[in-house]
Amino acid sequence: MPHFAYRGRNARGELVSGVLEDDDSGAVADQLVNTGISPIDIAPTGAPSTARSESSFGRLFAQSVSLDDKLLFSRQIYTLLKSGVPIMRALAGLQESAKSVAMAKVIQDLRTSLDSGRDLNSSMRRHPKVFSQFFVSMVRVGEMSGSLEEIFLRLFNHLEFEKEMKERMQQALRYPMFVMVAMGVALVIINLFVIPSFAKLFASFKAQLPPVTLLLIHFSNFMVHYWPLLLGLGIACIMGFRVYIATPAGRYSWDKLKLRLPLAGSIIEKATLARFARSFAISLKSGVSMVQTLAVMAQVADNAYIAQRIDQMREGVERGESVLRTARATGVFTPIVLQMIAVGEEAGELDDLMQEVADMYQRDIEYELKGLSANIEPIMIVFLGVLVLVLALGVFLPIWDLGRVALGPKAG
Repeated sequence: MPHFAYRGRNARGELVSGVLEDDDSGAVADQLVNTGISPIDIAPTGAPSTARSESSFGRLFAQSVSLDDKLLFSRQIYTLLKSGVPIMRALAGLQESAKSVAMAKVIQDLRTSLDSGRDLNSSMRRHPKVFSQFFVSMVRVGEMSGSLEEIFLRLFNHLEFEKEMKERMQQALRYPMFVMVAMGVALVIINLFVIPSFAKLFASFKAQLPPVTLLLIHFSNFMVHYWPLLLGLGIACIMGFRVYIATPAGRYSWDKLKLRLPLAGSIIEKATLARFARSFAISLKSGVSMVQTLAVMAQVADNAYIAQRIDQMREGVERGESVLRTARATGVFTPIVLQMIAVGEEAGELDDLMQEVADMYQRDIEYELKGLSANIEPIMIVFLGVLVLVLALGVFLPIWDLGRVALGPKAG
């Protein structure tokens, strides 16, 4: 966003100046008026020196703000605001006690922005990698309604839910991923070092080798001679995939495919919808309009396919359709969820019912995660058994045949 230098007078008539970041001079003027400053002059300017320094090469190696940092920040600022501590003093205390250097820098920038006349949500908008649009929108509602401490409590509960879901997914996938990586490393070692040694041994006897052994030797020779090409091809495929999913069309296709993956697809879909339902409930409870809530949910959803469906809901609501009808048209909600939406919309308690939907999805996710490892283990065991069988037949059959030939004349 462009930066604007401003001069104005505060409520006491004192001359103040600073630099604000927004879409245009009109938006900057609105910011100033909302904070009690009467603008005198607003002119485009370059980014402040601190902002320019942040874009230097050193930023590549800067520590990032973790989910735990944001979780702690939300909880602590809720406690301080509830106790009646002014926002500036609360931020100063949080900056001094912050264990993360990155989070301390963000809080320092928030204090500087507030000092220059911005409100808190505008200050947070300067850090999109730290505070999501949903987070910023909730803070804006809290500032407008005077219930900022309650908003931070709801954001804390929301981030805690996000962390729990992330940890459960990682825990369920940790063992299968470890086994797959170990098997991949074992295959590389066997093909590059073990089979070539046996191939030299078999070649010295000049015996007829079984087809399985010949296949293993040919594949091993291919890897030994062309491993740089295979490595480069693998890196190129990974980089090409990352570039592809960085495009809107690529991300949409990949996110849609993820929902159809065996075993994990259902869990990914339910986790995405659980986050949507919980965020939806928080927004409605905070007084955000239905259209604005759906617009924000579509922008912050971590799945492009689901985000498009949410955006379709927003367009339908804007046309005057009911939430139930637009939700049914998306095709991503189960009949039970649609029934709960219908009851909530009819009773005027859609926020509470969406919270129930989120809890229901969470229970389903927990149940499916418990069975994920149990479902993956038989597949890995079968694959490992086939791998061991092929290697055993390829390596030990020739040894068995050679031993039988060697012992044949003596037996005779």
